[in-house]
Amino acid sequence: MNEEVTPHLIGSSGDSLREAFGKTLVDLADRYPEFVVLDADVAGGTGTHHFRKARPDRFYQCGIAEQNMMSVAAGMASVGIPVFATSFAVFMLRALEQVRLSIAYSGRNVKMVASHPGLEVGPDGGSAQCLEDLAAFRAIPGMTVVSPADPLEMAQATEAVLKFDGPVYMRSGRSEIARFLQPDHQFVLGKASVLRLGDDVTLVACGRLVGTALAAALQLEKQGISARVVNMSTIKPIDVECLATCARETGCMVTAEDHNILGGLGSAVAEALVTNHPCPMEMIGVRDRFGESGECDELHEKYGLTATDIAEAAKDVLVRKQGWRP
Repeated sequence: MNEEVTPHLIGSSGDSLREAFGKTLVDLADRYPEFVVLDADVAGGTGTHHFRKARPDRFYQCGIAEQNMMSVAAGMASVGIPVFATSFAVFMLRALEQVRLSIAYSGRNVKMVASHPGLEVGPDGGSAQCLEDLAAFRAIPGMTVVSPADPLEMAQATEAVLKFDGPVYMRSGRSEIARFLQPDHQFVLGKASVLRLGDDVTLVACGRLVGTALAAALQLEKQGISARVVNMSTIKPIDVECLATCARETGCMVTAEDHNILGGLGSAVAEALVTNHPCPMEMIGVRDRFGESGECDELHEKYGLTATDIAEAAKDVLVRKQGWRP
């Protein structure tokens, strides 16, 4: 198609994932003149306001009607138009029937990009905090599921999913995240990236919890524990080869996600390992309950999603590793 060029990301030293997404859409518009963006009356919250301003002729306002938006997206994709359909993660759940039948079952080239996932919705409370989207979308046949870690990877992932032919669900995010991935980082759909080497335990994370896992690895290093950190930015299809290698070389694993521990990254990792290279595991995430109102950092502390929580889980799984018999 077009020559691959890493998008220029305005504010690349630190940005929210949603803002990185919106700015990258503008950056890609000239090189990919075919795609359009659909909005469910939340462009200010998804970052697509940047595209609305720059390319109003390719921006379609569908109103507060996610089911209709997904049907429109499927129709446009059916005549060869690549579509980004955007809303808040919790509102995406309204349209699961249309996503399942009109998009996934029909194999339509629609990219669903959801802002405000997990607990980072913060003060909006439990009704707006979407802790089950990864589980819902990865269970749909043929759906690719992505959760980038920082603004640089968000920019790269946006171009990668645009170039990919098929339905994709991708998380963005509301809170500002400082860039921590190296400038030479390259997002590859379906591939994990090892951000830190370690021999004792592997920490596998996605989204904003990747940075938290790196902080946990530093805590563990001070205690004489060598932790490997894996950024699993593609949750489906998951990188089974990387997981099996890490399981063989470190012998135990901790997963970390801003999502219910049921059906998300932890479940995907466990499913991959149980048929390839089983090992002791611990899962960091929200433990099958709804969230509540509070600032993001406060909620992460209350629900056990901090670097210290990951480090403690790593020490627990190391104890289990000692008595493990495959």
